[in-house]
Amino acid sequence: MKLKKPLLAIAGAFALSGCQYHVLAPRGWVGGQERDLLIISTLLMLIVIIPVLVMSVYFPLKYRAERPDTSDYDPSFEHSNKLEAVIWGVPILIIVALGWYTYVYTHRLDPYRPLDHLEAGKPVEVQAVSLDWKWLFIYPEFGVASVNELPIPAGRPINFSLSSSTVMNTLSIPALGGMVYSMAGMETKLHLIADHTGTYPGRSAHYSGPGFSHMTFNTLAMSDEDFLAWVAKAKSEGEPLTRASYLTLEQPSIATPVRYYGSVEDGLFERVVGMCVEDNKVCMGDMMMQDMMGGGGLAGIPNAAAYDYDRKRAIDGFGNPVDLPSNLPELDTHAFLFSPEEICSVTPKETKTNVN
Repeated sequence: MKLKKPLLAIAGAFALSGCQYHVLAPRGWVGGQERDLLIISTLLMLIVIIPVLVMSVYFPLKYRAERPDTSDYDPSFEHSNKLEAVIWGVPILIIVALGWYTYVYTHRLDPYRPLDHLEAGKPVEVQAVSLDWKWLFIYPEFGVASVNELPIPAGRPINFSLSSSTVMNTLSIPALGGMVYSMAGMETKLHLIADHTGTYPGRSAHYSGPGFSHMTFNTLAMSDEDFLAWVAKAKSEGEPLTRASYLTLEQPSIATPVRYYGSVEDGLFERVVGMCVEDNKVCMGDMMMQDMMGGGGLAGIPNAAAYDYDRKRAIDGFGNPVDLPSNLPELDTHAFLFSPEEICSVTPKETKTNVN
């Protein structure tokens, strides 16, 4: 009976901890390396933590005012080289060790570094797009795609290219290790591998609005034969993923069921990264080039709709689309250093030089 309450407290702590044990029991090489670094760092820090915890109890008891034996009291004590060596030397050694291991594992686990050194077969390319609130996975080599399901062949590296339709998200598969942000207008990279077949949960690890808790998916690590069978199934059962169907899929939805696409329009992912899936939209690369050349000036204002992206994707706090006004504010020409005639009479390069 005396152990009942402590056991209940321990059980409650485990129940409320929210730990994902995949981190300590990984199923991929990257996850295994991350677990090793976590264990090494913890053991190094325990070299300090355990003695501190022990001494925080031992010293108050040993040197309490009402202790019976005070013969060890030395009022003339002021310095000890041995004590100073321990107090400063041990933490310095731990910091050096932590720094070394962090340096080694940071380069070894660089998410942009391919896993070619594993010699685990031909990698599989996956283009992942975070939407509100679901994941789209495109397999460019096979011409198929899926929503909220990530089938992969076990034992082969997976090269992820990530982007986002709206806000920042994070692709996280704890059992395989590592996670990288997906951001609108950018392409990030991540390399993972599943050493064993199985089903491993994945999710967005970055809060992104009311549907965040449902932004989950299963990673299905399977044999090469089963993976090819899944590709054939997706081709036969899935609908085409075109720019039009992507824009429909892009609309905010919560708890979206698994869906397959049997074909993918060429260059779709590149247009997602360029934020120009819609017709008559200027792609991000072209937009940056125009900015570098000095911009469109006043003459470009009538074409502002071609550069607008966020307005159609605005949502309220419940995830419902918000219809924002599309009209542009009236231009106040008095706010410019030059008159409209002066600006329009020079080349973009000259405009940039004059403003500087």
